[in-house]
Parts: sequence; structure tokens; C-alpha cells
Amino acid sequence: MSKIPIKNAREIEAMRCSGAMAREILEEMVALCVPGVTTSDLDRAVAEKIQERGAKSAFLGYRGFPGNCCISLNEEVVHGMGTQRRVQYGDLVKLDIGIIWEGWIGDTATTVVVGVVAPEVQRMVDVTEEALNLGIAQAISGNCVDDISCAIESYVTRHGYSVVREFVGHGVGKKLHEEPQVPNYRQGGPKIKLKPGMTLAIEPMVNMGKAEIVVRSDGWTAAAVDGKPSAHFEHTVLITENKPEILTCSFRTASK
Repeated sequence: MSKIPIKNAREIEAMRCSGAMAREILEEMVALCVPGVTTSDLDRAVAEKIQERGAKSAFLGYRGFPGNCCISLNEEVVHGMGTQRRVQYGDLVKLDIGIIWEGWIGDTATTVVVGVVAPEVQRMVDVTEEALNLGIAQAISGNCVDDISCAIESYVTRHGYSVVREFVGHGVGKKLHEEPQVPNYRQGGPKIKLKPGMTLAIEPMVNMGKAEIVVRSDGWTAAAVDGKPSAHFEHTVLITENKPEILTCSFRTASK
């Protein structure tokens, strides 16, 4: 495993700004997830909002990815892209936003419930969001990455859902994916201690049915193999001397 980057005070402040910007864009995009809008419309809107702020998409062109953000519907777990498909009442829209501002990345995601869904689907979404909160609560100096992973998996499986294993959280900073990996499930091997200055993207991806996924013919969109709904939430989190700090909060204005 490569060395885990530790950010200094100046770098942390820059990440607060990039994180806030990513979250502001995400929250603006949530309001656009209405019946009739195409996922291509949403992708273009993200591009415009990123450009307006003088930032860049962290996803566009990353390993060849063709979109400005990830837009995944219903049984799609992650890495969906803009198409002419229209959002419908009752859809789950997973929005994953990554931006680069002044060289630093903010990475955040949410699941938008369009209208009203069946109670069992809403429950799965709520459990996924709470699993993120519980994982963040374990992101404390002196704990291990595995404490985050165990908190997420335990809560999800206790409620009868499945954790996707092919995709995991990760360190984030100058690069979109840094060490360490942050799985949403228990893992073996050496325990990785959390230290102040680490910045982690914690992101549970939860399926209502089976954990297995299949990648569609576009080479990117990952979907639940059984076609059942999936949810995804993500925050970028700073490890401090005290409680964890969520960097992808929208209550900060990034300025040069």
C-alpha cells in the first residue's frame, strides 16, 4: 500500500472549499431531479454549475469516463452517465459529484427520491444514509479504517440489505482516489490506523437484494444483478484530533 497522504492546515482549508463547492452543486442538482428531465440534462447542468464556479469536473475523462458526474437510476448502483433516459415519478436518482478547485477534490453523493416510493424502498434509502452517518462517527483518530467498515456493514445487514463489495470508499485530496481504501464491509489484513490530516471519501452503496452487480454494455454503469433498487450516499471527511469533520458541507463560500 502506498503512503497515506496527511494534509496540512493550508491543504485542509483548500479541501474545505472544494468540499463545500461540491456539496452546493449537489444540492442544486437535487432540485432539478423532477419527472421528465433527462439524465443528459442533469449532466449538462452539472457542467454549467462547475464552470460557473471556476472549477473542473473530477470525473470527466477520469479513466475515460464520459460524463461530468455519475447519474444512476433505480437498480443502477454507481457510474451511470447522462443519456436521453427521462426521470420518472418514483425513481431513485443517485447523484455523485466530484469537482476540482485549486487542485483539490471534493467528492460527495446522495440518493434522490423522486416523489414517493414504496415504504420498503424508502426504508432502504434511509438505512443507507444512516449507515453513512454511523461510518463517519467511527472516523476518529486512533480508530482503524475497519471500524468504519464494520459500522456500515453491521447496520446494513442487520436491516436485511446487502453491501456492494466491488466499489469502496477511498482517500481523496489532490487525486480522486488515494490511499487508503475504505470498504463498506469487514476486511482482513493489517489494521490501518486513522490519523489527523487524513481525508476520506466514505460512501456506502447498498442493494435491496443481492450484493452482486453487473456492468452494463456502456462499460461503466454498474447495476444490481437482480434488478432491485440500490442507494448511495457519500461525504468527504477529515480526521481530526477530536470528532470527524465533514468537508462536503455547503455552508462555506469558496473564494480566491
